[in-house]
Amino acid sequence: MVPLPNLVTFSLAAIALIVLPGPTVLFVIGRSLALGRLGGFLSVLGNSIALVPIILAVALGLGAIVTQSVVVFTVIKLVGAAYIVYLGVQAIRHRRSARATGLTSAGKSRWRLVAEGFGVGISNPKSIVFFVAVLPQFVDYRGGQVPLQMMTLGLVFVVLALLSDSIWALAAGAARDWFARSPKRIEHLSASGGVMMIGLGGVLAVTGANS
Repeated sequence: MVPLPNLVTFSLAAIALIVLPGPTVLFVIGRSLALGRLGGFLSVLGNSIALVPIILAVALGLGAIVTQSVVVFTVIKLVGAAYIVYLGVQAIRHRRSARATGLTSAGKSRWRLVAEGFGVGISNPKSIVFFVAVLPQFVDYRGGQVPLQMMTLGLVFVVLALLSDSIWALAAGAARDWFARSPKRIEHLSASGGVMMIGLGGVLAVTGANS
Protein backbone atom coordinates (compact mmCIF):
# COMPACT_ATOMS: atom_id res chain seq x y z
CA MET A 1 0.00 0.00 0.00
CA VAL A 2 1.00 3.62 -0.50
CA PRO A 3 2.47 5.15 2.69
CA LEU A 4 0.18 7.77 4.18
CA PRO A 5 2.71 10.64 3.89
CA ASN A 6 3.17 9.83 0.17
CA LEU A 7 -0.58 9.69 -0.33
CA VAL A 8 -1.16 13.04 1.38
CA THR A 9 1.67 14.72 -0.53
CA PHE A 10 0.42 13.32 -3.83
CA SER A 11 -3.15 14.46 -3.09
CA LEU A 12 -1.98 18.01 -2.38
CA ALA A 13 0.12 18.06 -5.55
CA ALA A 14 -2.80 16.65 -7.56
CA ILE A 15 -5.19 19.29 -6.22
CA ALA A 16 -2.72 22.04 -7.13
CA LEU A 17 -2.52 20.71 -10.69
CA ILE A 18 -6.22 20.00 -11.12
CA VAL A 19 -7.52 23.39 -10.01
CA LEU A 20 -5.40 25.20 -12.61
CA PRO A 21 -7.57 25.71 -15.71
CA GLY A 22 -6.24 23.63 -18.60
CA PRO A 23 -7.47 21.76 -21.69
CA THR A 24 -9.78 19.50 -19.68
CA VAL A 25 -11.43 22.47 -18.00
CA LEU A 26 -11.88 24.23 -21.35
CA PHE A 27 -13.43 21.07 -22.79
CA VAL A 28 -15.82 20.77 -19.86
CA ILE A 29 -16.85 24.44 -20.09
CA GLY A 30 -17.37 24.15 -23.85
CA ARG A 31 -19.51 21.04 -23.43
CA SER A 32 -21.52 22.60 -20.60
CA LEU A 33 -22.18 25.76 -22.60
CA ALA A 34 -23.23 23.69 -25.61
CA LEU A 35 -25.20 20.96 -23.83
CA GLY A 36 -26.07 22.21 -20.35
CA ARG A 37 -25.16 21.01 -16.87
CA LEU A 38 -26.13 17.38 -17.48
CA GLY A 39 -24.18 17.23 -20.72
CA GLY A 40 -21.17 18.81 -19.05
CA PHE A 41 -21.28 16.52 -16.03
CA LEU A 42 -21.68 13.36 -18.10
CA SER A 43 -18.76 14.49 -20.26
CA VAL A 44 -16.72 14.91 -17.08
CA LEU A 45 -17.77 11.44 -15.94
CA GLY A 46 -16.74 9.85 -19.23
CA ASN A 47 -13.46 11.75 -19.25
CA SER A 48 -12.68 10.60 -15.72
CA ILE A 49 -13.53 6.97 -16.47
CA ALA A 50 -11.10 7.10 -19.39
CA LEU A 51 -8.28 7.81 -16.96
CA VAL A 52 -8.69 4.37 -15.37
CA PRO A 53 -7.38 2.28 -18.32
CA ILE A 54 -4.67 4.90 -18.88
CA ILE A 55 -3.51 4.56 -15.27
CA LEU A 56 -3.64 0.77 -15.56
CA ALA A 57 -1.46 0.94 -18.69
CA VAL A 58 1.06 3.17 -16.92
CA ALA A 59 1.10 0.93 -13.84
CA LEU A 60 1.86 -2.08 -16.04
CA GLY A 61 4.61 -0.24 -17.90
CA LEU A 62 2.73 0.14 -21.19
CA GLY A 63 2.66 3.92 -20.91
CA ALA A 64 6.37 4.04 -21.75
CA ILE A 65 5.54 2.92 -25.29
CA VAL A 66 3.62 6.13 -25.92
CA THR A 67 6.03 8.44 -24.14
CA GLN A 68 9.04 7.01 -26.01
CA SER A 69 7.46 6.82 -29.47
CA VAL A 70 6.98 10.13 -31.27
CA VAL A 71 4.86 8.44 -33.95
CA VAL A 72 2.47 6.76 -31.50
CA PHE A 73 2.15 9.92 -29.41
CA THR A 74 1.48 12.07 -32.47
CA VAL A 75 -1.14 9.70 -33.91
CA ILE A 76 -3.07 9.49 -30.64
CA LYS A 77 -2.79 13.25 -30.13
CA LEU A 78 -4.12 14.06 -33.61
CA VAL A 79 -6.97 11.58 -33.27
CA GLY A 80 -7.96 13.13 -29.94
CA ALA A 81 -7.73 16.67 -31.29
CA ALA A 82 -9.76 15.75 -34.37
CA TYR A 83 -12.45 14.19 -32.17
CA ILE A 84 -12.74 17.34 -30.04
CA VAL A 85 -13.03 19.44 -33.22
CA TYR A 86 -15.73 17.05 -34.48
CA LEU A 87 -17.72 17.49 -31.25
CA GLY A 88 -17.36 21.26 -31.60
CA VAL A 89 -18.60 21.18 -35.19
CA GLN A 90 -21.55 19.04 -34.11
CA ALA A 91 -22.42 21.56 -31.38
CA ILE A 92 -22.47 24.35 -33.96
CA ARG A 93 -24.45 22.31 -36.48
CA HIS A 94 -27.09 21.41 -33.91
CA ARG A 95 -27.29 24.82 -32.24
CA ARG A 96 -30.89 25.20 -33.42
CA SER A 97 -31.75 21.91 -31.71
CA ALA A 98 -30.32 23.37 -28.50
CA ARG A 99 -32.52 26.43 -29.05
CA ALA A 100 -35.58 24.25 -29.45
CA THR A 101 -34.86 21.93 -26.52
CA GLY A 102 -33.67 24.59 -24.09
CA LEU A 103 -31.71 22.99 -21.26
CA THR A 104 -31.64 19.46 -22.59
CA SER A 105 -28.59 17.88 -24.22
CA ALA A 106 -29.75 18.34 -27.81
CA GLY A 107 -31.46 14.96 -27.88
CA LYS A 108 -28.33 12.94 -27.04
CA SER A 109 -28.66 9.95 -24.75
CA ARG A 110 -26.81 9.95 -21.44
CA TRP A 111 -24.70 6.96 -22.50
CA ARG A 112 -23.66 8.79 -25.65
CA LEU A 113 -22.59 11.84 -23.66
CA VAL A 114 -20.51 9.64 -21.34
CA ALA A 115 -19.04 7.82 -24.34
CA GLU A 116 -18.06 11.10 -26.00
CA GLY A 117 -16.32 12.25 -22.84
CA PHE A 118 -14.59 8.87 -22.63
CA GLY A 119 -13.45 9.17 -26.25
CA VAL A 120 -11.83 12.53 -25.56
CA GLY A 121 -10.15 11.28 -22.39
CA ILE A 122 -8.79 8.01 -23.79
CA SER A 123 -7.32 9.74 -26.85
CA ASN A 124 -5.32 12.22 -24.79
CA PRO A 125 -1.70 10.94 -24.76
CA LYS A 126 -0.68 13.75 -22.42
CA SER A 127 -2.52 11.95 -19.63
CA ILE A 128 -0.15 9.01 -20.13
CA VAL A 129 2.86 11.35 -20.18
CA PHE A 130 1.65 13.00 -16.97
CA PHE A 131 1.12 9.76 -15.06
CA VAL A 132 4.39 8.26 -16.30
CA ALA A 133 6.23 11.33 -15.05
CA VAL A 134 4.40 11.85 -11.74
CA LEU A 135 3.22 8.54 -10.26
CA PRO A 136 6.67 6.94 -9.81
CA GLN A 137 7.77 9.90 -7.67
CA PHE A 138 5.27 9.01 -4.95
CA VAL A 139 5.72 5.23 -4.90
CA ASP A 140 7.44 3.45 -2.00
CA TYR A 141 9.59 0.97 -3.92
CA ARG A 142 10.78 -0.70 -0.74
CA GLY A 143 7.18 -1.55 0.11
CA GLY A 144 6.70 -3.58 -3.09
CA GLN A 145 3.49 -3.94 -5.10
CA VAL A 146 4.50 -0.97 -7.24
CA PRO A 147 1.70 -1.40 -9.86
CA LEU A 148 -0.90 -1.49 -7.08
CA GLN A 149 0.56 1.65 -5.51
CA MET A 150 0.44 3.44 -8.87
CA MET A 151 -3.17 2.37 -9.38
CA THR A 152 -4.08 3.66 -5.91
CA LEU A 153 -2.46 7.04 -6.56
CA GLY A 154 -4.05 7.22 -9.98
CA LEU A 155 -7.52 6.52 -8.63
CA VAL A 156 -7.07 9.27 -6.03
CA PHE A 157 -6.28 11.62 -8.90
CA VAL A 158 -9.40 10.46 -10.79
CA VAL A 159 -11.68 11.16 -7.83
CA LEU A 160 -10.18 14.61 -7.25
CA ALA A 161 -10.39 15.46 -10.95
CA LEU A 162 -14.01 14.28 -11.11
CA LEU A 163 -14.98 16.52 -8.20
CA SER A 164 -13.12 19.58 -9.51
CA ASP A 165 -14.26 19.26 -13.12
CA SER A 166 -17.85 18.69 -12.00
CA ILE A 167 -17.77 22.07 -10.28
CA TRP A 168 -16.70 23.69 -13.56
CA ALA A 169 -19.50 21.86 -15.37
CA LEU A 170 -22.10 23.03 -12.85
CA ALA A 171 -20.82 26.61 -12.97
CA ALA A 172 -20.85 26.78 -16.77
CA GLY A 173 -24.21 25.02 -16.83
CA ALA A 174 -25.64 27.58 -14.41
CA ALA A 175 -24.53 30.39 -16.73
CA ARG A 176 -26.23 28.55 -19.58
CA ASP A 177 -29.44 28.38 -17.53
CA TRP A 178 -29.55 32.17 -17.49
CA PHE A 179 -28.92 32.40 -21.23
CA ALA A 180 -31.63 29.80 -21.82
CA ARG A 181 -34.27 32.36 -20.94
CA SER A 182 -33.82 33.61 -24.49
CA PRO A 183 -34.02 30.99 -27.29
CA LYS A 184 -31.80 33.13 -29.50
CA ARG A 185 -29.17 33.48 -26.79
CA ILE A 186 -29.09 29.73 -26.15
CA GLU A 187 -28.47 29.15 -29.85
CA HIS A 188 -25.52 31.55 -29.81
CA LEU A 189 -24.22 30.04 -26.57
CA SER A 190 -24.28 26.51 -27.96
CA ALA A 191 -22.38 27.72 -31.01
CA SER A 192 -19.86 29.47 -28.73
CA GLY A 193 -19.28 26.21 -26.86
CA GLY A 194 -18.66 24.51 -30.20
CA VAL A 195 -16.20 27.21 -31.26
CA MET A 196 -14.36 26.81 -27.95
CA MET A 197 -13.99 23.06 -28.52
CA ILE A 198 -12.80 23.57 -32.10
CA GLY A 199 -10.20 26.04 -30.86
CA LEU A 200 -9.12 23.64 -28.12
CA GLY A 201 -8.76 20.81 -30.64
CA GLY A 202 -6.60 23.01 -32.84
CA VAL A 203 -4.34 24.00 -29.95
CA LEU A 204 -3.91 20.40 -28.81
CA ALA A 205 -3.06 19.32 -32.36
CA VAL A 206 -0.08 21.67 -32.60
CA THR A 207 1.31 21.26 -29.08
CA GLY A 208 3.97 18.72 -28.18
CA ALA A 209 4.45 16.24 -25.38
CA ASN A 210 6.16 18.78 -23.15
CA SER A 211 3.35 21.35 -23.35
